[in-house]
Amino acid sequence: MFTGKLQLKVCEAIGLRPTDFQKRHNLAFGKLGDDQPIDPYISIDVDDNHFDRSTTRPKSFDPVWNEQFIHDVTNAKNINLTVFHDAALPPDDFVANCQIPFEDIMQNETGVLDLWVNLEPQGKLHIIIELKNRVDSNKDVAVVVQAVTQNKEFKERVGFNRRRGAMRRRVHQVNGHKFMATFLRQPTFCSHCREFIWGFGKQGYQCQVCTCVVHKRCHSSVVTKCPGMREEQNTMEMAPAGQRFNVNMPHRFIMHNYKRFTFCDHCGSLLYGLIKQGLQCTQCNMNVHKRCQKNVANTCGINTKEMAEILSSLGISPDKQAQPRRSKYLNQPGGDDNYSLSDRSDQGTESSTSTRSSMMSERSVTSTSTAITGLSAITGQYFESRPGKTSLSDFNFIKVLGKGSFGKVMLAEKKDTEEIYAIKVLKKDAIIQDDDVDCTMTEKRILALAANHPFLTALHSCFQTKVRVFFLIFGNYKQIFTHYTWVSTKCTKY
Repeated sequence: MFTGKLQLKVCEAIGLRPTDFQKRHNLAFGKLGDDQPIDPYISIDVDDNHFDRSTTRPKSFDPVWNEQFIHDVTNAKNINLTVFHDAALPPDDFVANCQIPFEDIMQNETGVLDLWVNLEPQGKLHIIIELKNRVDSNKDVAVVVQAVTQNKEFKERVGFNRRRGAMRRRVHQVNGHKFMATFLRQPTFCSHCREFIWGFGKQGYQCQVCTCVVHKRCHSSVVTKCPGMREEQNTMEMAPAGQRFNVNMPHRFIMHNYKRFTFCDHCGSLLYGLIKQGLQCTQCNMNVHKRCQKNVANTCGINTKEMAEILSSLGISPDKQAQPRRSKYLNQPGGDDNYSLSDRSDQGTESSTSTRSSMMSERSVTSTSTAITGLSAITGQYFESRPGKTSLSDFNFIKVLGKGSFGKVMLAEKKDTEEIYAIKVLKKDAIIQDDDVDCTMTEKRILALAANHPFLTALHSCFQTKVRVFFLIFGNYKQIFTHYTWVSTKCTKY
């Protein structure tokens, strides 16, 4: 936590685009609909407290602000920057946001950070942050209060001169969704529990990226990830075995004619029209708008409400398990960070322009380094990061499950945990003689990637002896079929 003076300069943003929520009622087609102009401004929050906002830049996807904000903060943890579209009629539309922990800023010795931050779902933001008059949080409360208030001056509250009485909208982030309280102008059903949303005013929460609508009580139980969430650069990085949980059952949508009033199972609103009003899944009979198809999660045949109840009984909550991720910084501060924020402001637009051009030139290098990093993660770094080493002496072999030309698959039990695994045993001499080293590495990559799917056997670890190579394989999909019955009979047929 940080106590002291926060000095923030918002320089510029690039790559801003309107969200699907903003374009949902747009009648334009083609590129005109995707590139409708926005009037962006930035709302600055520290934790749950609203501090300030920037001016509005009309009709721009790459706005330039170069505005500076100075505030005193006490026991602050995170800086939240949210980009809104200044609508003619309230409420303002969400565009993108990011979160910067004070821990990352305080790690820098100079206390000044000049960086580009990835926004979610789209865009990048250039900011300069400087921390002054830092007070140790372990000191007495009286000392902290005295340090914060010793330089206190009378300042005119310019915020009221801009938009007096304007309502601040809070963003609730769960599994990448950007939920905000929304006034529903027509009868709407919850996409999580499939029940009707009652009430007047702001009855429910709607994701500003994928447009799904849920009850206020249901938003913290949403188990599906938002399709608009920015993907990590290193997608091959695996989570620990206890946190591997991924559902990926795509729907099979076809055009459908509805003879009675039907509501969309994603955004909850009515499917309007006389013929071919929407799409219906041939497996689970899910009904959605044409505009909602790209935002529907791959949960065909799965009851997400029952899944959330089972996870909650196990002590797993999506809103606690998937906290808002730290924003990725595109350029770390270099050796010129000894300048203060006032010195940096003298550089003006030239600094921002040079930084932007350097970012554009580094895109090709970044894509290449990302591919190399992902390849190295597949070929062994993931297994080296696991605590301890697995060896042949850790297992009791029960029986042979199958044989082949190069080896066999055996059923084994781990001695310390009594867990059952399948171990694929390959002969090294056969692999080398037939020049199948590349094929073996490809098989290892496929098994490692299968850990992202709940219904495929995945690679737990691998080890070797002087003569043989061992692939330790596991899968818990049988328990899903027999006990939890999350999926229908049609989806479980092979």
